[in-house]
Amino acid sequence: MAATAPVCDFGWPAPSFTLPATDGKTYGLGDVTGPNGLVIVFICNHCPFVKAILGRLVRDARDLAGHGIGFAAISSNDVTAYPQDSSENMAILAREEGFPFPYLFDEDQSVARAYGAVCTPDFFGFDAGHGLQYRGRLDASGMNAGPTDLRRELYEAMVQVAETGAAPKEQVPSMGCSIKWKTDI
Repeated sequence: MAATAPVCDFGWPAPSFTLPATDGKTYGLGDVTGPNGLVIVFICNHCPFVKAILGRLVRDARDLAGHGIGFAAISSNDVTAYPQDSSENMAILAREEGFPFPYLFDEDQSVARAYGAVCTPDFFGFDAGHGLQYRGRLDASGMNAGPTDLRRELYEAMVQVAETGAAPKEQVPSMGCSIKWKTDI
C-alpha cells in the first residue's frame, strides 16, 4: 500500500541513534553527518518505489558528499514478514548497487518511530545543526525508473542547505511503500 510522507517540520531536531550497518560497523548520528548537513533516507529492499530510484539515489548521495552533506539509509521493515529486507539481503543490495553511504538496520523499529518515518523511501534532510530542512522526494519519478534528466529535488534542496543553511519552503512529499511495522510491539 502506498503511503505519503508528511510536510516538513522546519527545524525539528534529528533524533540520535546507534545502528549496525551492512559493512559490519555501527554508526551514530554524528558519524554520518557531513560538515554542511545530512540526509537520512528510510528504504527497504523489496519496495518498487525504492527499486526505481536506486541508481539516482546513489548518484545524488555521491554528488552531495562533494557539498559536505553526509548520507545514510535505514531499513526498518519487519524482516519476519518481509525476509527480503533482512540484514543479509541488505548487505547484498548495498554491494550490488555500490552504496557510497552506510545502510543501517533498525531491527526494533525504534529509529523509524523516533523519526516519524512512514514510507520507503522517506527522506529527511538536516542542516549542519541537525535541524530538519527537507522532507520531500528524490524527484518526480514515483514508481517508474524515470528519465535521468528529471529535476533533482532532493539534491537541489540539500545543495541550498549546504550553501545557506535552509531548504526551499516548497517541497513535494515523498511517496512509497508503507513501512512494514511489527505487530508484536
